[in-house]
Amino acid sequence: MIENWRISLPSRLRGWDLLLLWATLVALVILAWIYLALLAQNMPARAIAGIRSWNLIDFIMMFIMWSVMMIGMMVPTSIRSVKIYTRIASQSASSSNRIAATYWFVLGYVIVWTGFSAIAALVQGVLVSLGMLSTMMVSSSSYLGAGLLIAAGLYQLTPWKDACLRHCQSPAMYLAGRFGPRVTDGIKLGIHHGAYCLGCCWLIMSLLFVGGVMNLLWIVAITGFVFFEKLLPSTIKLTNISAVLMIGSGIIYLVIV
Repeated sequence: MIENWRISLPSRLRGWDLLLLWATLVALVILAWIYLALLAQNMPARAIAGIRSWNLIDFIMMFIMWSVMMIGMMVPTSIRSVKIYTRIASQSASSSNRIAATYWFVLGYVIVWTGFSAIAALVQGVLVSLGMLSTMMVSSSSYLGAGLLIAAGLYQLTPWKDACLRHCQSPAMYLAGRFGPRVTDGIKLGIHHGAYCLGCCWLIMSLLFVGGVMNLLWIVAITGFVFFEKLLPSTIKLTNISAVLMIGSGIIYLVIV
């Protein structure tokens, strides 16, 4: 009886670990979206002051906003790779070939998008100083809006996009054999995976400047597109269709706006 208890205990602990992991990720994403919703609701009042030159405080606030937004948008789209990593981690928990906990893998992934957030905040500051963004953080230049749409559409047709998208759609082969027991192994693998994800989505994220960085519906639409694109089977790609739509929208944007 004691032996049975000892045998079943690790599996129970792994079950609780998995529950805690997914609960943490869900809570993190929900809190991020609540933050974005509250910020979007309060933005009109803050925008009355108009555009001004950024200072360090402005950059820090926008960096925090972008970081939280990337967590809310991109963590849900990494569900396939997180499930694969978690499955391997749970199976290795009872063997001598343990691998780093999934939290470290997710941390590495988040680090990549936090770095992107710093760059996005810097770009936003430059655009504000040039008068190319409105007080609601929407492109006030037809050339900027059209240029981003056309660039995003053209990038959809490049081999770099195809390679990164194939990785995101089928990460199992890449992840296999790259697991390690150390915390740094998990973080490094998360960073590598995040880099592929960034290569797949960075220009799509730039479209936030077209529809509005604080336009909640636009944020949801972009998140849904990325989620759908990455979770499709690797045999199905809609890059050609999306490219035509983005390039066409960019041309229309240039003519109308």
